[in-house]
Amino acid sequence: MVPKELSEEMLPPQITTPGDLNRLIRELDNLDEYLRQAALRSSQEPSNLPQTSKALEELAALNSLQLLKPDDRKIFKDLLSKIKQQAPTIHFGFATAPSLTFLSKLVSWLRINVHPQILIKVGLEPSIIGGCIVRTTNKQFDFSLRKHFVAQHSVLVKSLSGMEETPQP
Repeated sequence: MVPKELSEEMLPPQITTPGDLNRLIRELDNLDEYLRQAALRSSQEPSNLPQTSKALEELAALNSLQLLKPDDRKIFKDLLSKIKQQAPTIHFGFATAPSLTFLSKLVSWLRINVHPQILIKVGLEPSIIGGCIVRTTNKQFDFSLRKHFVAQHSVLVKSLSGMEETPQP
């Protein structure tokens, strides 16, 4: 039985960005082309299958698709292309590059609480000092340390001016 749609939890946490999804589609295309060419060759030639990524194998297993079956590969590619077009994407701007573990946890949380097929784009914005800036298609949220410092500017100035008046021993 071949699924008409990928399961709700179909994207493993290591597939976080649209680029990861594009790599899976390219990998599936390469496998499909290799198997198509192997079918045209004589059956006497030894044929080693190309190495597939763990993410592609997990995704196929999650959705009960077999990569060696041409029909399953076509359905798989069509479904991945559909996700690429329809999946919501959120952009995160960080002061430094986040670790893969952090991104995996972030995406897992977003997929549980926002949308099961959400993808993220990550950018670097060193001027924010710390925290992050989150952008969707129609909103922007600034959780940066820079914004916090600007909002607390008067408190900082007052505190610093009070320190200058204190006599030093």
